[in-house]
Amino acid sequence: MLLEPKLQIRRVTDITIEMLKKNNIKAVILDVDNTLIDLDGNKLEGIEKWINMLKENNIKVCIASNSLKKEKIDKISKMLEIKYIYFATKPLKRGLKKAKQMMEIEDSKSIAEVGDQLFTDVLGSNRMKMFSILTEPIGNEKHRINNLKRRIEQKILNRGRKS
Repeated sequence: MLLEPKLQIRRVTDITIEMLKKNNIKAVILDVDNTLIDLDGNKLEGIEKWINMLKENNIKVCIASNSLKKEKIDKISKMLEIKYIYFATKPLKRGLKKAKQMMEIEDSKSIAEVGDQLFTDVLGSNRMKMFSILTEPIGNEKHRINNLKRRIEQKILNRGRKS
């Protein structure tokens, strides 16, 4: 199912090298908002150490964010020393294809895409045949429409667990 993540975790930093190796993952594409930073711009605790662990294990990493705020994405990518794509237009394939090319990875199945939203991150990575990983959002949503979207996502996830 296109809206079913391959793996659900609490935080991106809960992903271990063993998990990635077990699933033959050679590269990781990361979302930003509510995945790496909260909506106030505070970074996830331990994210630099986690990124360095990936790099030390020869796992390529980049950011693909739907954000239109290039400065924000540029700032986090410089802090983590990884490449990025902003305005990735997930769940469309364009941004994820660009990230795949940027990391020079041929096989989509060897890429994990990590994010906090079903309708953008999981749907986009599943459409690309990537290994979709859904995280819990770091912070609370600030807008009513996003709160509504989160409730719909939760209903879909709960339905998937029952079947």
